[in-house]
Amino acid sequence: MPGSEVRADCWMSEYMTPWDVYLHGLTAVLEHKKTPFQEMYLVETGAYGKALVLDGKWQSSVVDEFLFHEPLVHPAMIQHGAPRRVLVLGGGEGATAREALRWRTVEKVAMVDIDREVVEACRRHLPEMHQNAFDDPRLELVIDDALDVLGRNDEKWDVIISDLSDPIEEGPSFRLFTKEFFEEAQRALHEDGCFAVQAGPVAPGEFQLHVRLVRTLMAVYPHVLSYSSHVPTYGAPWGFILASARPLETRPDPETVDRLLAEKTAGGFRMLDGRTLLGLLQTPLHLRQAIEKETTVYTLAQPPRFFGKGSLGEKSG
Repeated sequence: MPGSEVRADCWMSEYMTPWDVYLHGLTAVLEHKKTPFQEMYLVETGAYGKALVLDGKWQSSVVDEFLFHEPLVHPAMIQHGAPRRVLVLGGGEGATAREALRWRTVEKVAMVDIDREVVEACRRHLPEMHQNAFDDPRLELVIDDALDVLGRNDEKWDVIISDLSDPIEEGPSFRLFTKEFFEEAQRALHEDGCFAVQAGPVAPGEFQLHVRLVRTLMAVYPHVLSYSSHVPTYGAPWGFILASARPLETRPDPETVDRLLAEKTAGGFRMLDGRTLLGLLQTPLHLRQAIEKETTVYTLAQPPRFFGKGSLGEKSG
């Protein structure tokens, strides 16, 4: 194309739909491994720095991960107001735990991830993301299956954050986007607790998974809210879901939120403040309409199947 300069010779292609591909130009492959659970790449990109890719699906990159992790964690923490005990499911990069640990009220964060090799690789290669969260004495790292942990554990949590990899059929996570799993999570919450889920893209051509996850959570929780954040490296706005037994505040006062964050967190936010939160929680019309019409509820018998994997290739010629 006239006027453009393509600098990459190696490309990570991620299949967004059967008709759309997002190409990330790589400058290096830092580590590649097939673990017992998934295929992992840690790569260096030209535009967005280091990144984690699991089963061909982009997880996060150093430059824009805050646009994912801050909205994943803090709306639930703010809804609660003073969380002490936080359970993080997945989140191998350590960035989700990092955000939860910003709260001075937090006494314990338990991070449950099934794949030790991914966690260890992220500790080595992504210090910009975890920012030494793994060394915080409040963090307990549990290498185990999240569904098994919830099923056998009687601990109660103020906030549970599900940062699990997308539910592709070959991956380890598709069971953890079902009604049965969400019921286990509900049993592990305090009565005034809040559950947050990373819940897939919300672009008009790709939002079926998100909309059905909202309906699935509605079958378990009386109060459920869809919201989203634009994450450039995902190639689409990304959806999240809040769920709770108590009513959710969808129009928080920005100044009240700012005071809460100043009082109860260590600060350091790059995206989130009271004004941003107010905007995040206003679910767009097209999603509200799609959620209202949807009837599918994901179960272990009929779990979700997220589209596509990616591939790594070099430029020829």
